[in-house]
Amino acid sequence: MIKASVPVDLGRDEARDLARDELSKPSYDRDEPLLSRVLRWFVEQIERLLEAATGAFSSRLAVAAIVAVVVMLAVVIVLRTGPLARRSARRLGPVLPDRRRTAAEHRASADAAAARSDWNTAVVERYRAVVSALEERGVLDTRSGRTADEAARETGAALAGVAEPMRRGASLFDAVRYGGADAVAADDAALRSLDDAVAAARPTTGAPTGPTLAVPS
Repeated sequence: MIKASVPVDLGRDEARDLARDELSKPSYDRDEPLLSRVLRWFVEQIERLLEAATGAFSSRLAVAAIVAVVVMLAVVIVLRTGPLARRSARRLGPVLPDRRRTAAEHRASADAAAARSDWNTAVVERYRAVVSALEERGVLDTRSGRTADEAARETGAALAGVAEPMRRGASLFDAVRYGGADAVAADDAALRSLDDAVAAARPTTGAPTGPTLAVPS
């Protein structure tokens, strides 16, 4: 439940100042331009309502309505820019770290983590091993910043037979690495199977994935 610490006898001028102060806090300026434009529009509408709060529509009722709007808008902004939003944004993070490691190194890290029942690390490292192996084979180009979902889509386009397992693996990776989910032994087993399936898969387009050697005539 959200409580607004606003005096009961708040006047129109004070309410206007409250609305303007609430909606012009520096934290809001860091959001996207569209949200800033929406906020400015809300401020303008609130000021118009306050100016028009006369006659049968009592000023106290007007103030209560405006305060309710401000509180609801603040809640929307918190949800948009707060921890939940940041957690959602983090799901777009890269699948591979900046410091490059080979697929074999990622597999070794995954095996070591699984041996100590650290399933979160095992899952993350296992999916990284899959993506690293795809880059080493030339199925995926070596590119920094690729997300798990991007890796799954690009792999599915080249290796149609593993498109769906790659998508599930990407979802699992994101949930554990960026979403705060806890993996279990079955998750690591699923990614072991994915690693094997991807290693055995061959391009469906017939196009070579690596360098082509010329055959002398």
